[in-house]
Amino acid sequence: MKNRIFIGGLLLLFLLELLVLTLSVFPREEKLLDTVAVNEVVKTVQRDWDSLEKHHNPTSLEYVVIGSDGAVRYRTRAGLSESINAAIGHKDTILDIVVDGAIAGKVIIYNNDALIFQSESQRIVVIIIAAMILQCCICAAYFFYIYRTVIKPFRKLEGFALRIAGGNLDIPLEMDRQNLFGAFTESFDIMRLELNKARIAEARANESKKELVAKLSHDIKTPVASIKAASEVGAALSPDEKSRANYEQIIRKADQNNTLVTNLFSATLEELQELSVAPSELESKELWALLENADYLHRAKIPPIPDCVLFADKLRLQQVFDNIFANSYKYADTAINVAVYLEENYLVICIEDSGGGIRESELPLLKEKFKRGSNTKDIEGAGLGLYIADHCMKRMEGRLEIENGTKGLRATVGVALCRII
Repeated sequence: MKNRIFIGGLLLLFLLELLVLTLSVFPREEKLLDTVAVNEVVKTVQRDWDSLEKHHNPTSLEYVVIGSDGAVRYRTRAGLSESINAAIGHKDTILDIVVDGAIAGKVIIYNNDALIFQSESQRIVVIIIAAMILQCCICAAYFFYIYRTVIKPFRKLEGFALRIAGGNLDIPLEMDRQNLFGAFTESFDIMRLELNKARIAEARANESKKELVAKLSHDIKTPVASIKAASEVGAALSPDEKSRANYEQIIRKADQNNTLVTNLFSATLEELQELSVAPSELESKELWALLENADYLHRAKIPPIPDCVLFADKLRLQQVFDNIFANSYKYADTAINVAVYLEENYLVICIEDSGGGIRESELPLLKEKFKRGSNTKDIEGAGLGLYIADHCMKRMEGRLEIENGTKGLRATVGVALCRII
């Protein structure tokens, strides 16, 4: 419906402009002088011929009175034709003044067609300019509508897709049910929720796997240690070399099994080492967009960011901020204070909520894998957000510090500055 109104309005304005231009192209009919007014001018001039200094113009016409000697006897205003030749060139009306039966002079009635044409041309130009301005306003309004209802939602989807690709499933996708893509974006957010549930289930499965591996390693190591101990005793008490060699073979196999079990247990703790982090030069002014994207509830006031060049992976840095803001909104659900400043070789971003913080004894555990504070209660979570953030910051030569601030939990992100070689 809005598209039809827009197209109809532009078409109407185009037809109006075409009509005005057409009227300006066709030749105009010359406006004839008012014969009554002309006669009245001639009669009053003839009547007042001997005292033209007292003559009064009884009409709206402009004219000049010239004597038989060519001298100007009277004029309604300056700038009018004052000679016969000039009047002929200007297409003015020239009439004789007859006094006592003889021609005493001439009256030159000014031809104002040029002024009328100029006035009409100016009016046409004003109409066309107004129509063009109106067209521009309509186009600008329609572009703003297209940007708000089409382009902006697609840009949100682009950023949302990057977050999903980066493994961040905690930040919801903002939806406006009034635009054309309300239901479309809602489907994407439902997909995010389902993926997040799947990831939580996977994390729980991994935790169970970790516990199972730890239990199996313990259960396997205990009998293997017993076998090794018994074999060592047997080797020490063996009466011949053949028996001692057999016991030593058992001891070597026991050590091999112990090594394999240890490697299996360590492998479960090294899964995140495959997470790709590729830092490069990044202008600090791009941090503002990263922080704004992470602040999905718009409760934080982002301060000005000092100009500098950072050494960071933009995608992973967005993931770091996303995890910090998501944790703050999930567990504290308060306004967030953000401070940004330069400190030695880092650009420091302090992010603090007003949720009261957590126990001091739990602070060192927050950056560990599958660890969460006691304030999480029944809130869903895998305990990987700060672990991943800390891992990414270390790979970018930065730092992440978690501590209790004045009002709540404070996360301090130190992004490394590019070193000049």
